[in-house]
Amino acid sequence: MQNSIVYKNTKISFSSTGTGTAVVLLHGFLENSSMWKSLTEVLSKRNRVICIDLLGHGNSECIGYVHSMELMADAVEAVLKHLRIRKPIVVGHSMGGYVALAFAEKNIDKIKGFCLMNSTSLADDTERKKLRIRANKLVQKNFKSMVQLSFTNLFSEQSRITYQDEMKAALNDALKTPVQGYIACQEGMIIRPNREPVLQQLSCKKLLILGRRDPVLDLEISLKEAKTNKLETILFDDGHMSHIENKNELTATLKKFISSIKNN
Repeated sequence: MQNSIVYKNTKISFSSTGTGTAVVLLHGFLENSSMWKSLTEVLSKRNRVICIDLLGHGNSECIGYVHSMELMADAVEAVLKHLRIRKPIVVGHSMGGYVALAFAEKNIDKIKGFCLMNSTSLADDTERKKLRIRANKLVQKNFKSMVQLSFTNLFSEQSRITYQDEMKAALNDALKTPVQGYIACQEGMIIRPNREPVLQQLSCKKLLILGRRDPVLDLEISLKEAKTNKLETILFDDGHMSHIENKNELTATLKKFISSIKNN
């Protein structure tokens, strides 16, 4: 069931399911909290699972024209304060991972476990920034085409065939993202800093989930990042959308990760 709070005169939508250890799931760009539906059904049997619609996505509203990772992290913190959750396990997919890192930076001793899923602590390189700037110009002229292109590029070539129905459903959700939300989050990702020091400061158990055929992240760079920052790493065979392309493996991996933290 969706609930909401008001943060800076803006509605932030979230759900809280189950009881036990708090697990916070943060979706990526052009997604919303519904992406976690099947995972929530499994994890909420033994945990309290909180799914939050980030600014400009799902049922959450926009704040201005730049959604920095820090601003979105503050909104996440406001939800957790409302729910009186003090030390969660945090899982962030893609952009949700950037938000999770910004949240961790401000709450370094209040994280019980941390997982980056198809994400990175590194800042955008020059080429990626140029692509985002270009996309923000084009999306104002042809929103539907740009969202379709952006979203389709998140899947490996084979997955676009294998998971056609799932991809279509997720694309329909992506198309509900307001233009302002699209632009504001792209602007926020452009200006986000390198947060490798945050990974190094986190004393909790840390996990990095990667796709071998991820068209967004360079696998070699991601593996180097994992080694440098001493991250436990899980490699799936497919692309950027592990919750669709490797749903069963992801569920098993996160169940094991959460259980290992609780049994520590």
